[in-house]
This record gives sequence, structure tokens and C-alpha cells, in this order.
Amino acid sequence: MRFVQTLKNIWSIEELKKRITITLLLVLVYRLGCYVVLPGISPAAIDALSKFTSESGLMQLLDMFSGGAFSQASIFALGIMPYITASIVIQLCGMILPSFQKMQREGESGRQKLNQYTRYLTVLILVLQAPAYLVNLQIQAQGAISLSVWTIAYLTIILAAGSMFIMWLGERITDRGIGNGISFIILVGIIARLPSALWDELYTRLPHSASGQGGLVMFLVEVVLLFAVTIFAVLLVQGTRKVPVQYAKRIIGNRQYGGARQYIPLKVNAAGVMPIIFAQAIMFIPMTVAGFRGASGFWGSFTNINSFGYNFVFFILIVAFTYFYTAITVRPTQMAEDMKRNNGFIPGVKPGKKTAEYLDSIMSRITLPGSIFLGVVAILPAFARFFGINQSFAQFFGGTSLLIMVGVVLDTLQQVESHLMMHHYDGLMKEGKIKGRTTGQGY
Repeated sequence: MRFVQTLKNIWSIEELKKRITITLLLVLVYRLGCYVVLPGISPAAIDALSKFTSESGLMQLLDMFSGGAFSQASIFALGIMPYITASIVIQLCGMILPSFQKMQREGESGRQKLNQYTRYLTVLILVLQAPAYLVNLQIQAQGAISLSVWTIAYLTIILAAGSMFIMWLGERITDRGIGNGISFIILVGIIARLPSALWDELYTRLPHSASGQGGLVMFLVEVVLLFAVTIFAVLLVQGTRKVPVQYAKRIIGNRQYGGARQYIPLKVNAAGVMPIIFAQAIMFIPMTVAGFRGASGFWGSFTNINSFGYNFVFFILIVAFTYFYTAITVRPTQMAEDMKRNNGFIPGVKPGKKTAEYLDSIMSRITLPGSIFLGVVAILPAFARFFGINQSFAQFFGGTSLLIMVGVVLDTLQQVESHLMMHHYDGLMKEGKIKGRTTGQGY
């Protein structure tokens, strides 16, 4: 079988085998740390936190990204998300502030400075998030634990150290393992919740359960639909519009250069998962205000991530942020200047300003369906809940988790395939090559 032969080829490459082994060992360390409970936290408090998390769709989402550590009051409870938040803030600063833009143009030294600023900001976010997490744990425990100011202080240090250790593991995976380490840790945290989510959904479909309906046939239909949604997400991540570029011939001495036709791949979803992350961050504001004020009606719907009002506003924000982020990251004017500098041109289009306008018009056309498809994928979990699918299993039908899983798996497979091709083996696919994400972010 071709699959077995591909596995043999992978294992026969010493460097690739070493990288895969290191990746698996570091992931094992991360998974073991997810079950190390904070000192002084009683089982009753953990049970109360787990119950609270299971009843809240938002808390389930946070628990998914932490691999279950959030609901277990683990030393890794805050996970890698504070680092992701800091990375997004630094990335936005690079788009707005001239000093950060200068560092981005400085090459490796600038990248190291930005990474250092990201770490400092991560620590600051952890110092703010950790006490909030501990206070919430104490509230949910309802007297099962009592945390003094000094206890919260040293537990904050432990939680911050746990998240920084996860960040270190991610960097080691990037340097010595396979794939992007931070993305891979997020992927592992998401996939770790899949078996329990599948079991919970299967149990609720069995006839002997309290809410059993549909039976195994309905469960199999749900699995098939999940597979179809995953294929749709792969098409969304990999969809491109190829723009032909012709390079002029140049004769230097007795040799001819250029004259070849290449393509610029303009991605349908050039923004990746960033619009969903931005939209979720914005949605925290009305959700928090509505929760404190005890609002009802339309504003009260923001406290329920499965409500129509929440998902309608969420969808609109995703479409808007997709246009915003694409306009910032994809710069047709710079692309046109680079083409002109390298004696390249689009057939039938004048170089310079006309080329920039042509590329901008193409991006405007493909961004609209891309943003709509991205918004649909983001709100699919709400549709899954509407048809009676368990909340924990519904999270896998779309949203950030599905897009991250698809993107990280494609990136990792692309790296494995590049190792195989370098050693003159066939790739992972019979025809063509695997295309990973090219948007620049690692999550």
C-alpha cells in the first residue's frame, strides 16, 4: 500500500525521524502538565469549575484551546492564549506604529526585538489574567476553597510560569521538531478534546440516555457532516486566484534570463483566522456588559453564544474584519512595484498604477465570497447546537478551532513532504503538492 510505503520513507530519513520523535516527546510533556493541579486546590473546587465550564459555551471554547487544563485548574490552565493575544497586539502595532514597522524591516535583529516585546507583553497579560482566573475559581467553588491575597499572588506566579513554559516548548518544537510549535500546541489542545466530545455526543444519541434521540444513525450522519465541513474548510484555506505574470527576456553575455511565465497566488482567505479572533475579542465587550447588567432581549442574547443576536453581529464583524485585515496585509501597490522592478508585467495590463488597480480589483472580488464563507464557518457551531448536537462536539463544526486544525495539519504535512522530496522520495499525495498557509501568522 502507498500509505505504508510513505510511512516507511518518512521513518527512513534520519533527520525527519529525529524531528518527529522530539515533537512527540515535547507534546507528551505538555499533555502531562495539563493534569498537574495547582497546589491547594481541592477536588470539590475542580468539580465546580468543570461544571461551570461545561455549562458555558465561551468557557468550553477556552477549555478547548488549553487542552482541558482550564477546567482542571492545572498549572497550564491559561494555556498559550496570552502569548497569542500578545502576538496579535504586537502585529497590530507593526501595522500602525512607525517604530515597529522599522523593526520589521531590520531583518533578524528586528524580529528578535519584536519577539522580546511579545514576551514582555505576555507576562503583563498573564499578571492580569491569572488573578481573574483564580477569583472566578473561588466564586465557582462556593466556599470549597478560600484564597488569600498571598495565595493568589504565588498561584499567579505558578500560572504565569506554566504559560511561559508552554511558550518555551512551542519554540523548541519550532527549532528542533516539525511544524510551527505554537500552532502545534494549540492543535494538540483542540484534538485532545475530540475523543471526549465524540463520546458525549454518542452517549446522548443512545436510546438508554435521558435525551437519547436518533440513535447511531444520527450519530453517523453527524460524523459525515463533520467530515464534509472539514473538506469545505480545507478548500477555504487553500483557495487561490492565480494571476499570470510574464517576465521580460534579458540577454547578459551569451545567456538569456527571464522570459518565463509565473503566477501570483492571491488567496481567497488571505486573512486566515485573524478576523474570527478579532471578532471574538470585540464580542467579549457586549457579553461582559450584558452579563453585569442582567440585560434581556436583544442585548441579553450576547450572553449566549448560540443565540441569533450574538451570531448575527459576530458574522457582520467577521466580514468587516476580513476586509480590514486583507487591506492591511495584501498591498497591491507594493506588489506592482516589485513586479516592475523585476521586469515583470501582467499580460494586457500596463505596469505600475494600472497593475496595482488590477490586483486591487481582483482582491476586492475574491475577498467578498471569502469573508462570507469565513463567517459561515465561524457560526456553524451555533447551527450544530440548533439541531441538537452537544455543545462540546458542536465546537468542532466550525469556528477558530476547525480552521486552526486544518491550517496546522496542512502546514505540518507540507514540511514532511518537503523532507521527502528533498531525499528524492514521492510526496504525500499521488498528484500535486500540499499547500500550507502563506498568510504569515503561525496560528
